[in-house]
Amino acid sequence: MKAKKILVMGVSGSGKSLIGSEIAKALALPFYDGDDYHPESNVEKMRQGIPLNDQDRSGWLETLNHLYTDNDAAVIACSALKPEYRDVLRRNNQQLVIIYLKGDFDTIWSRHQKRANHYFNGEAMLKSQFEALVEPSETEAIHIDIAPSFEQVLNQALNAIAERQA
Repeated sequence: MKAKKILVMGVSGSGKSLIGSEIAKALALPFYDGDDYHPESNVEKMRQGIPLNDQDRSGWLETLNHLYTDNDAAVIACSALKPEYRDVLRRNNQQLVIIYLKGDFDTIWSRHQKRANHYFNGEAMLKSQFEALVEPSETEAIHIDIAPSFEQVLNQALNAIAERQA
């Protein structure tokens, strides 16, 4: 069975949007960047360097869940930091394939420092994401180390998705 609903998760700067969009292209599936669905109040908080809390994320996660349930296929990039967030995204999507882009703080912070014009603001916010992160188990998600090149990370993800379908 072909994977039609895929979540690409990880902390900000792990490569979710880039890898997710390339997975979607490779599999001919629609791509949605979860960041595009944040309400303006969330975006403003992040611009000010204020981490989002569970309440801030609640409606946003419901919106992303509807992207899955309203479409036959979708690749969504979303931080999905906690098990309860992933549970919301998985609701009515039992076949959801989760790709966890895993990296250490220093690697991801160095990537953040090269970004221009992104509303996610500051080292403290990235630290708050690492503090909130409850890594999925290896049975819940496909773990992909982001240290190798973009091409290697993408190929590992695509190969792992193909193996899940076999």
